[in-house]
Amino acid sequence: MSLKRQLFVASLLMLMIPWAGLQFVLELDGALREQAAEQLQEQAKRMADTAGDLLIGNTAVPSGTPVIYAHPVNQPPRMDGYGYDWPGYNEELSQQQWQDRSDTTTASVLRWQAATDQRYLYLLVRVEHPGIRYFNPGSPDQPHDRLRLIMLEGANQTERVIRTPAPGRVNAITTGPEPDNDFRITGYWESVENGYQLELKLPLPARGSRLGLVAEWSGGNGIDSAGTATLPPPALVTRLPQLEQQLSSQMASGQHLRVLEPEGWVIARQALANKHDRPEFDSLSPLEVVEQIALNGLRALVRFYQPNPKPVDETSIRPDPTTLPESGLVRHQDGKSFLMVTHPVFSGRILVLEQSLDQLLSLAGNTLGSVIARSTLLVVGLMLVLLGYISWLSWRITRLQRAVSASVDDDGRIIGTLPDTRARDELGQLHQHFGQMVDRLHGYNEYLESFSRRLSHELKTPVAVVRSSLENLRHAESDSERTSYIERAAAATDRLSQILNGMSEAARLEQSFDHAEKERFDLAAVMDQTTRAYQQLDADHRIVYRGPAEGCLLHGSPELIVQLLDKLVDNARDFTATGDRIELRLSAKSKSAELGVFNQGPPLPEHLSSDIFNPFVSIRKGTQEGHLGQGLLIVKLIAEHHGGSVTASNEANGVLFTVSLPRQAPVSGQ
Repeated sequence: MSLKRQLFVASLLMLMIPWAGLQFVLELDGALREQAAEQLQEQAKRMADTAGDLLIGNTAVPSGTPVIYAHPVNQPPRMDGYGYDWPGYNEELSQQQWQDRSDTTTASVLRWQAATDQRYLYLLVRVEHPGIRYFNPGSPDQPHDRLRLIMLEGANQTERVIRTPAPGRVNAITTGPEPDNDFRITGYWESVENGYQLELKLPLPARGSRLGLVAEWSGGNGIDSAGTATLPPPALVTRLPQLEQQLSSQMASGQHLRVLEPEGWVIARQALANKHDRPEFDSLSPLEVVEQIALNGLRALVRFYQPNPKPVDETSIRPDPTTLPESGLVRHQDGKSFLMVTHPVFSGRILVLEQSLDQLLSLAGNTLGSVIARSTLLVVGLMLVLLGYISWLSWRITRLQRAVSASVDDDGRIIGTLPDTRARDELGQLHQHFGQMVDRLHGYNEYLESFSRRLSHELKTPVAVVRSSLENLRHAESDSERTSYIERAAAATDRLSQILNGMSEAARLEQSFDHAEKERFDLAAVMDQTTRAYQQLDADHRIVYRGPAEGCLLHGSPELIVQLLDKLVDNARDFTATGDRIELRLSAKSKSAELGVFNQGPPLPEHLSSDIFNPFVSIRKGTQEGHLGQGLLIVKLIAEHHGGSVTASNEANGVLFTVSLPRQAPVSGQ
């Protein structure tokens, strides 16, 4: 996998930040819902106690009792008999309907809707049966269609009849020996397809009253009827404004409340909107728009991982109490989710309290959601920046790769150098190191080429001598000539042996570096002792040591250092006249030690001050002309093995060889 892809995969790990935030939000959401359910249950208990106190004396409707439910309205319907302004008129006229149970030969049906503005009761009644007959004032006993209103208030039961000679305005008529008009009950009668329709307005009966609706008409066997023929008549149920007002003061924003009768009839309904309304789109900045989108996405994710809510119809006037969970998540018909709890109320009623999950998230998670949304945007931005940086870094690496490849030909020869770079980071340092490596390889290649030329030059003369001696030996006539040619061939072979031994000495030395054990030793003591030994072995020169007697610690091989000194002192003897001085010097610095060997004698040629450390380079003359020049090469190898370097320079009346070695700092207590 390329470095670019590796960094891309690494950048994807930054997505762990919003993922971990989402996990935290989900855990927080679960904890908040559990805590909110407990608090909501406590709140429902307090509200149920309040509702129970207010409902004392208001007996609950017994199970199985027929009910006429009056919807609360703010604007009373217009009394014209058509009913177009009643809710759901174009749908089913009501959620309650009865068929005539006394005459199975017809399909007569009475339907109704009831509404109240807390002053009056409004009824919309539709009677469907064929063959309507209107009231004839000239013959009041003649059969006709009519609607009976049966009202039971406490122990007092009254009955009113609605009849009309023609469609139009109507009012109620009392029953008894002397019927009379009751103008408190007014309305309109209109003909409709297959029947008639009534809109009535009457004073709102007292709480706990009952109201029966019975449509009568002339049938084949007398008077037929349809409607609430049971006695006592159906209970009149409506919402209680005083109860709703009292309970609303205990509600919080985003909560919905319902109080149900034992069979589910809603007698109180209240809802408070969320306080944290969403801001207008035009007032948001671009960053806030993106934040709102991210926050909505967070809400969607939270809903996705929440338990599946149970669907409920919050608009129903008679939900089934047995289907409502005691506690849990529910979804309304508008798609919004709520946390719902229920609690029993006095006389078998049920209080249903719901808390909006959006409000719960707004109250407890908006700040955290904003943090996560912003962190997600920040992570996305950082990923884009990181991808750009990855591309730039990949381009730099590719450019370095091409530069390195261009500096080497197919045969492995160094044909160029790397261009300079101004970068100071790790990649820039790598570029510089590659450049230094290419330069060193270039120098090494040149060294190998020059080495082969020098070796060829060194071998050419003794080989030629051996060949010529053998040729001359073949034609020699006297023993003296043969002896001379044999001696010349033997000298040439000795020269070849010296060359090979010199080469093998340097090779053996490099191999011995792998097995040489380094240790801490005192360079000053080593130089002092070896100087004394040199003086005893060489009485023709004055060999002295100038430096500290002890205290210059190094980490390395003392045997190799002694070998280095041997080569430098041997080289100095070759160029020092009898009786002249050879000095071994030591200068201890904080981080390095400088070892020097000075000898009186002729200066070095300026053009050979650096080449003398290469093999087969020698400036000796006369009897020493056959020297191979391997000694200073060994000095260079030992110095570099210890992490140091060696240089040669001319001084007054002589030459100085300086070896710089890294110093081992003294350990306290030793």
